[in-house]
Amino acid sequence: MDKTIDQLSADNIRALAISMVEKANSGHPGGSMGGADFMHILYSEYLKYDPTEMNWIYRDRFFMDAGHLSALMYAQYYLLGNYEKNDLENFRQWGSVTPGHPEIDVKRGIENTSGPLGQGHVMGIGAAIAAKFLSEKFDNLFDHKIYGFITDGGVQEEISQGAGRIAGHLGLNNFIMFYDSNDVQLSSMTDEVTSENTAAKYESWGWKVITIDAHNHTQIRSALNAANAELKRPTLIIGRTIMGKGCVTSDGTLYEGQCELHGKPIGATKADFIKTLENLGADPKDSFAIYSSVEDHYKKVLEQKTKDAAERKSKILAWENQNPEYAKKIKQFFSGELPEMDFGSITQKANAATRDASAEVLGYLSEKVENMIVSSADLSNSDKTDGFLKKTSVMQKGNFSGAFLQAGVAELTMAAIANGMALHGGVIPVVATFFVFSDYMKPAMRLAAIQELPVKYVFTHDSFRVGEDGPTHQPIEQEAQIRLLEKIKNHSGHQSFLALRPADATETSVAWQMAVENKITPTALILSRQNIKDLPHKDPKFETASQAKKGGYLIKETQNPDLTLIANGSEVATLLEAASELEKTKQLKINVASIISEGIFRSQAKEYQESIIPKDGLVFGLTAGLPINLESLAGSRGIVYGLDHFGYSAPASVLDQKFGFTAENISNEILKYLEIAQKTEYSM
Repeated sequence: MDKTIDQLSADNIRALAISMVEKANSGHPGGSMGGADFMHILYSEYLKYDPTEMNWIYRDRFFMDAGHLSALMYAQYYLLGNYEKNDLENFRQWGSVTPGHPEIDVKRGIENTSGPLGQGHVMGIGAAIAAKFLSEKFDNLFDHKIYGFITDGGVQEEISQGAGRIAGHLGLNNFIMFYDSNDVQLSSMTDEVTSENTAAKYESWGWKVITIDAHNHTQIRSALNAANAELKRPTLIIGRTIMGKGCVTSDGTLYEGQCELHGKPIGATKADFIKTLENLGADPKDSFAIYSSVEDHYKKVLEQKTKDAAERKSKILAWENQNPEYAKKIKQFFSGELPEMDFGSITQKANAATRDASAEVLGYLSEKVENMIVSSADLSNSDKTDGFLKKTSVMQKGNFSGAFLQAGVAELTMAAIANGMALHGGVIPVVATFFVFSDYMKPAMRLAAIQELPVKYVFTHDSFRVGEDGPTHQPIEQEAQIRLLEKIKNHSGHQSFLALRPADATETSVAWQMAVENKITPTALILSRQNIKDLPHKDPKFETASQAKKGGYLIKETQNPDLTLIANGSEVATLLEAASELEKTKQLKINVASIISEGIFRSQAKEYQESIIPKDGLVFGLTAGLPINLESLAGSRGIVYGLDHFGYSAPASVLDQKFGFTAENISNEILKYLEIAQKTEYSM
């Protein structure tokens, strides 16, 4: 019996997917074969975009969660003309545009980098929130759909719970997710690890759930029609699929649904690669070819999509002509252009905690930056993002006029949602929690760094001075972990992450300016819970503190210093107090440097770096975390006083005493260091 064009198209995708994996001798063919029918129907009939302008801001978007199914995406986009034959033949090879897991490449249709299961669909939910927020501002102009594709592994990852709850709670009817349910995992069948009722779970979160045979094209269309018509809920389409759909053995016997088809080439399984290609209608001698009838069909698909996009653009242009100010604002939002701002005009209270100083800046930003969305993991009154919240409102189902997302206790979900917002474009996402809980967020922060997304992180309660909350809440190693991202270059060759720990309220204003103006990488602000004595900035204070934009500067300077003291955050004030005491009692000449970001500091000219921290001088560093935070800056002759243990439950002032973080003790430690350095010098 002759195959329909839809069946031929799906089988062509299957043949291309297994050919990629076979040639690379690496990859995941089985799931790609199972999902081919849905992908073909979605892309040929439902997904709205402009083939001539892939980054058109009003396009539908597709977020892949199961990054291991990259071959499925590349095969589909090859049919759409986004890849060349040679690209597929070089799947997973050095320098190719078809890496093993998809990496953001909007011009070819790849909306997000995925790989770690769970995060891809959550980024899609973030994009859906951004679209709702923008539609509220601009006459429902951003009414496009966000599609997600998830597999059994993504559903099992814990992040899916936070995402499912939030999407259902907000009623994100613009988010439609296909769940490729084939009962097979990489190392086992799903019944060995779970017996949950996935449909009931999502329904309990407020989702519309439709279960279909995802090899039946009529059922796929029916589900997508219903999902697109849904007005109040996100939709989960549970597509029952067969792992390795179309695989046969050497004698032509069907060999489908097997675990081994998941993660290795077909030729390395009991299935036969050549016979499977023939079963799918492919020519084994040219398995990377597009079938002639499929090629003709997709030419028509592309013509229709281009025509539909042109009609849509015409309507949008008419709207823009009627609403020129709004049109100008949309372009500003998506270009990343910021309104004119004067961070130096923000009034900061004397000797404030830097989290409180941050609240003042956020209050200012809420009135200046209309497209900023701030989110907090049930801590807005503690991480002081309520400085922003007090001047806006919380996003709610059916009402996205507010710019604050209460994420609940779901740090990783919140961070991945922020990535999706940034990927959608048009908004500036900010997320906040306690610094110690950044541990829950690292996977999403890493993907933000890889994707070069300008997400802003607000981390408060930055040291053991959280006090009574004890070791579980006292960050010791967290700064060292985040600073590692400052040492990694992204694929554009830039420092992949910016971590800023300001030393007082004025530096906090500067840090926020640096964060907001950083449009190419993620930025973290690391802020104190406790009050910090203001640094002796010369007037105008903001202008003096703006030297922090170089990553580090001298807050106290003298000619021909005997030694240089370095720190960031609240420890700078401690060093200043110790320096003052030592100058009085020991007649020492001391410089004190505030190093807000080692990454930026290291990017300055060597001459500047050595003017702050002398190359061969004596250097004493102070950090409330691991000594490694400053050891590289202190150099071979320097020493760093820090912690090598977890904290304890006690008032902050007691911990300062017990851990030696008092000006008196630090003065003594500096004298010990000088004595040792002097003896070492004499012995040389």
